[in-house]
Amino acid sequence: MPRETARKVLEIESEAIRELIPRLDERFDRAVETLFACSGRVVLTGMGKSGIIAQKISATLASTGSPSLFLHPAEAIHGDLGRIVKGDALVAVSHSGDTEEILALVPWVKRLGSPVVALTGNPRSALAQAADVHLDVSIRTEACPLGLAPTASTTAALAMGDALSMALLERRGFTVEDFAVLHPGGRLGKKLLRVEDLMHTGDEIPRVGPEAPMKDVLFEMTRKRLGLTTVTAADGTLLGLISDGDLRRLMERHGYTVFDRKAEECMTRAPTLVGRRELATKALDVLESRKITSLLVADASGRIEGVLHLHDLWKTEMI
Repeated sequence: MPRETARKVLEIESEAIRELIPRLDERFDRAVETLFACSGRVVLTGMGKSGIIAQKISATLASTGSPSLFLHPAEAIHGDLGRIVKGDALVAVSHSGDTEEILALVPWVKRLGSPVVALTGNPRSALAQAADVHLDVSIRTEACPLGLAPTASTTAALAMGDALSMALLERRGFTVEDFAVLHPGGRLGKKLLRVEDLMHTGDEIPRVGPEAPMKDVLFEMTRKRLGLTTVTAADGTLLGLISDGDLRRLMERHGYTVFDRKAEECMTRAPTLVGRRELATKALDVLESRKITSLLVADASGRIEGVLHLHDLWKTEMI
């Protein structure tokens, strides 16, 4: 039955990953420190399916603060050795640990003084012995019913590569802010947008002075179409906020006599604020929890810098 085969594959591969956990000893720590100390790039290499796993590990490293590239071992020994320079570190992935092309590459890398971290399924292999640090990613059996196609072995190598990458991320002190810089595009990039990327600034910000009559407040709110206006001092310091909801409630209580009042008499004096460097997703949480449609952005001195409206988040498909 197909489902029974699939179940066995997933059981074998999950077991292969679980068996890596007891092997996380001082060698893993040394591997992390070796890559952390690398002043250049972390170069990944591997042949065949291991090469594909190496490419993924390289991509993960590069996206989490560790400059990295993939080097095909066969191409390396036929002219691409120049891609590795002094200060780089090599991470070699080979299930057998005896891949000829990688073994031919290692001595040249060591001549540069570059350390070698090996992920193999055979601690007694030539590559494991030649490496500065060896990480054991051996398995009991492949998940392939024929015992031929790399399955559990590539899963184990990939999982160890992810473990290395995440440990190195923490060792570098890599932050959400750093991640956002490296991921400007796609849905992930949208999740990492900051308030300053979306807020209305300059002349788009509705502004009135504290002495402005309420009819001017209504005019400014209508003209800027953000459903509110800020009330600011002459130097731009935020004094308060008047929203269309505030205006409706005032009219329900006072009727049209509200237009005989000044802005400072009607404003909310402590509106909800957000920093320009805050993630837009966090700003969205504030909007939803407070059940409001806009947030004001002010600097440390209290000067208004922008307005973030719920519609601005809709446009990014964040909602």
